[in-house]
Amino acid sequence: MELFFIALQSYPPFFIGLAIVVGLIVGSFLNVVIHRLPKMMERDWAEQCAALHHKEGDPEPQPAPPYNLVIPRSACPACGHLINAWENIPIISWLALRGRCAHCKAPISARYPIVEAVTGLLSGFAAWHFGFGLTGCAALLLIWTLVALTYIDFDTQYLPDDLTLPLLWLGLLFNTANAFTDLKSAVIGAIAGYLSLWSVYWAFKLIMKKEGMGYGDFKLLAAIGAWFGWIMLPLVILLSSLVGAVVGTFLIILAKRGRNVPMPFGPYLAGGALVALFWGEPIVRAYLGY
Repeated sequence: MELFFIALQSYPPFFIGLAIVVGLIVGSFLNVVIHRLPKMMERDWAEQCAALHHKEGDPEPQPAPPYNLVIPRSACPACGHLINAWENIPIISWLALRGRCAHCKAPISARYPIVEAVTGLLSGFAAWHFGFGLTGCAALLLIWTLVALTYIDFDTQYLPDDLTLPLLWLGLLFNTANAFTDLKSAVIGAIAGYLSLWSVYWAFKLIMKKEGMGYGDFKLLAAIGAWFGWIMLPLVILLSSLVGAVVGTFLIILAKRGRNVPMPFGPYLAGGALVALFWGEPIVRAYLGY
C-alpha cells in the first residue's frame, strides 16, 4: 500500500489515469443517484403526508417495497430486463450495445455515457491540475457531487439536502487543513453564500409577489462559499448569473420557451464553482491587480 501511494505521488500520469478510470466508474454510479434520489425524496414526502393525514382507526398503509440507491437492481424501463455487469461498463457497454437494450432493443439515452465521460474527464483534469494529495482528492469529491446536483436540478429542479449539506460540511472540514482557503474565510463564505441568495429571494418575492428561486440554491452557494471562501463568491455569482441569463435568453428567443417557465439555477452555480476550483485564484488576482 505504501508503494501504491508513493507511485501516485511520484508518477503523475498514474494518478491521472487512475482518476479517469475511477471517475468513469463513479459517473456510472452518479447516473443511479441522478435517477433515483429525486424519486426517493418524493416517496419520502408522500409517506410523510400519508402519516400526517392518517387518523386513528384508519387502516394502516401497506409498506412500500424498498427503493434506494442499491435496491432494486437497475433494469430496462421498457421490458424490465435486469442490467448485467457487462452491460454496465462505463461508455463501453453503451457503445457495444449501440445505445439499445440487450433484450428488447429499446433505446438507451445517450446521457448515461455523457455523464460518465464528463465525470471521467473532469476527474482526470483535476488530478492533472492539483496532483495527488488532500486538495486533489477533495477536488474529486467536489466535482462528483456537482455533476450529480447539475443533472438532478436540470431534470427536477431539486437540489437535495442529502448532497448540498454534506458538501457544505466537507468544505469546512477540508479547509481546517487549508485545502482551498483558511477556515475563517470558509465559515464566512458559507454564511455569506447563504445570506446573499436568501436576500435576493426575499427581495424578489416582496417586489414581484412570487418566488424566484429555491432554498436549495442558497444551500449550494453556501457550500461553494465553504469550499472556496467568501472572496470567490462574487466571481461564482457573476459567472453563474451571466451564463444563466444568456442561456435563458436563448431558450426564450430560439427555443420558444415561455418567460414564466422555471429555469434551474443550480447548474450555473455548479459551473461557476468549477471555474473557481480550477482558475479562481488567478482570475481574482488579475481582477484585484487591475
